[in-house]
Amino acid sequence: MRRLSFMVAAWAASTAIVPATAATVVVTAAKMVDVLAGKEVDRPQVTITDGRITAVGHQGDAVPEGAKTIDLGNRTLLPGLIDMHVHLTSDPTLSGYQSLNYTDSFWMVVGVANARKTLEAGFTTVRNVGSDHYDDVALKEGIEHGYIPGPRIVPATYILGVTGGHGDFTEFPPSIETPSDNIANSPDAFRALVRKVHKYGAEVIKVAMTGGVLSKGDSVGAEQVSPAEIQAIVDEAHRLGMRVAVHAHGTEGINDALRAGVDTIEHASLADEESFKLAKAHGAWFDMDIYDDDYILAEGAKNGVFPESMAKEKMVGLKQRQTFRAAHAAGVKMLFGTDGGVYPNGFNARQFATMVQWGMTPIEAIQASTKNAAEALDKTRDVGAIEVGRYGDLIAVDGDPLQDVVLLQHPSFVMKGGEVVKAPQ
Repeated sequence: MRRLSFMVAAWAASTAIVPATAATVVVTAAKMVDVLAGKEVDRPQVTITDGRITAVGHQGDAVPEGAKTIDLGNRTLLPGLIDMHVHLTSDPTLSGYQSLNYTDSFWMVVGVANARKTLEAGFTTVRNVGSDHYDDVALKEGIEHGYIPGPRIVPATYILGVTGGHGDFTEFPPSIETPSDNIANSPDAFRALVRKVHKYGAEVIKVAMTGGVLSKGDSVGAEQVSPAEIQAIVDEAHRLGMRVAVHAHGTEGINDALRAGVDTIEHASLADEESFKLAKAHGAWFDMDIYDDDYILAEGAKNGVFPESMAKEKMVGLKQRQTFRAAHAAGVKMLFGTDGGVYPNGFNARQFATMVQWGMTPIEAIQASTKNAAEALDKTRDVGAIEVGRYGDLIAVDGDPLQDVVLLQHPSFVMKGGEVVKAPQ
């Protein structure tokens, strides 16, 4: 017995866990955009230990012994950007029937490539609001386990919708059977779908409340999900601790969704004064992809977009931008969401200039993609600002983005969780 006790003690000593030395990096730059205060800070010094920010000070402050230092010179430091509306497993150059030339698993490969492009573009967090086969959950798992590079992903899995609606396959005849993993037609059936996608990894619920631009055979503004159905979806999602993002172009669908208590309205193209009042009353956010119009009208026909979809975009594109300006002026809470996948993923930052053109100041546009997005995701402890406790997700640009937001299209430095993704050349 004594010998056994000794052997156990020796084994325990030999296998005892020795605390690893914390990996610490200190980043300095000429300026830093403090998105919480809405101002720039001179000569910042940011300390990151084991992936999270442990100090935010100024150059000249004490540097932890053994820390790696990264001096970004005359560049401006910002928190990693957040895109609240992407589809990483989509390629806009393969639109319409062109997508049928590829096997189902091809789109996961597309997602792997787009995840890298998006991260290198400075977007360290994204909300993926729609993918088939739970591909966005797989991407998230692959990124988190270090198999592939990519941003932090908040997955929605499938877009939930009704038979014949924007989330359904409407481009085929009855003789071709199409999957219906995401389709329901009653409040109870939608409750079941919410539970199902939550079971398989959804962290946010995405609902096609109205018709869409790229879907075939529906009106872009027509309401598709009933008030009773959206109420059931919201109740079930909130009960499970998830937020609800609603694809809605038409006024009636927007307003019914807001009355049901949804968290974000995607697109919001035909929102009216009542929509603005409802959004403010319920604390909802507008997430408007106002850059897309340029790309769709310039490249859509060549990419295979259906002619009727091109006509819908011509009808709704300018109106959406006008609504964006009106919503911002009315004080609606605004997010940065691009619908990446409808245009090439990786070009996300092109929308900043469009947001400024249509009414925002540069700092407001940046806050939409940082501070506001983190709040809408309920992740203010993790992302969205350079603040102690949050992840060491940083980017830097050559110049002052508060004077020229176009600079955000070309970050020279990207860091995620204290690890350098892209270094200045």
